[in-house]
Amino acid sequence: MHQTDFVATVFDGRSNPNKVTVAFTMAVNALRKGHSATLILMVEAVELGKPGAVAGMDIGQPFEPVEQLLAQYLELGGRVAICGSCMLHNGLKAEDMDSRYAIITAPDVIDLLMGARGSLQIT
Repeated sequence: MHQTDFVATVFDGRSNPNKVTVAFTMAVNALRKGHSATLILMVEAVELGKPGAVAGMDIGQPFEPVEQLLAQYLELGGRVAICGSCMLHNGLKAEDMDSRYAIITAPDVIDLLMGARGSLQIT
């Protein structure tokens, strides 16, 4: 996976829409400011890699619904990466995931974090 300026790691999924919303909001804003960005879905957040998984996630104003944030993020060129080990650990398979997203390994996560100009870990 190619290096990006900004990397956010997301550990929570649908059980914590606040953290998911903040991660997606910050990633969209990184892109709007001209930076490249990658969101890494880890631990429980791998469930968000399934098509349609963010539908209905909306914590209210002043935040936008996650589904809208994701659409903006992808349209602006943002990348989504899924931790392959976390995916398997949570009983999911590559074919369960959105085909636009990359499935990556632990060494890939380290490379992305170490190569980023800035990062945000949402744990």
